Amino acid sequence: MQYLLLIYRNEQKLINMSPADRQAVSAEYGAYTQSIVQSGNFKAGDGLQPTTTATTVRVREGKTLTTDGPFAETREQLGGYYLVEAKDLDTAIALAARIPEAREGSIEVRPVMIYK
Repeated sequence: MQYLLLIYRNEQKLINMSPADRQAVSAEYGAYTQSIVQSGNFKAGDGLQPTTTATTVRVREGKTLTTDGPFAETREQLGGYYLVEAKDLDTAIALAARIPEAREGSIEVRPVMIYK
C-alpha cells in the first residue's frame, strides 16, 4: 500500500538556520532518502518552496478565487513529502519516524486512496 508522509515544520526556524546547520539537515535528508530508495520503499518525494510562494484556490458560485499563501495560520507549515510503499501502517509509521523533521516538527501519515 502507498502512504503519503507529509512533513510539517516551523518554516521560520529553517529560514533562520545557519548555512552549516542547513547543510547538516540536508545531509540527513539525503541519507534518509537514499536509505528508503535502497530498501524499495521510496516512490516519490520533494521539499516545498516557502509558504510565501503558495497560492490557495477556491471556487465559489462558479468564480475562481485566489489568496496568496496558505489558508490557515499555523505554527508548523507543510514543508515536503515522501510517497512510500509500505506493507502496512506500522511500517509506514516506522518510515515516518526516521524522517529528520520528526524530531522537531510532525509527520502526517496518510494512506493513498486507490481508485479502481
